Amino acid sequence: MSPADLVLTPQGVRFRGRVFPCSIGKTGVTTAKREGDKATPAGVHRVTGLWYRPDRISRPAAWARPIGPADLWCDAPGHPHYNHHARAPLAASHERLRRADPLYDLILTTDWNWPDAVPGRGSAIFLHQWRRPCHGTEGCIAFARADLIWIAERASPGTRLIVPARAQGGEVTAQP
Repeated sequence: MSPADLVLTPQGVRFRGRVFPCSIGKTGVTTAKREGDKATPAGVHRVTGLWYRPDRISRPAAWARPIGPADLWCDAPGHPHYNHHARAPLAASHERLRRADPLYDLILTTDWNWPDAVPGRGSAIFLHQWRRPCHGTEGCIAFARADLIWIAERASPGTRLIVPARAQGGEVTAQP
């Protein structure tokens, strides 16, 4: 492991000499990820993208892509765009990347089940803003907004995200 890796620990995510409180999937970490299981997949993943809402925050890094009204993420296991960015209109099940709440104002996407997605193995494993501390996610890793911005400013395509197969429950860290 390197200081440039994002590493999930019992205290939070360690990155570049700091530890950031975070929330993980409501059902903990799994080695058998399935669509809708509310678990964070264990393993070594890589950051593949950085998306941001230009109407809400400044561009965090030169490689960041703006989120527009038509940007979606397909979560329909039988669809050809499963676990990939898509654009509206899309009749298949999907998540809107441009949300009314601030959770996806800044997203780092990962290579979990990507680019060659296996149907039903899970989609949209992102690093994003948390709803509130101690609130588990649907499988993503979530942070306080300021911490997520700090991470996004320093991460790059290919940054490793290491998730050991031992965390349980929706929160792996003490309150900030």
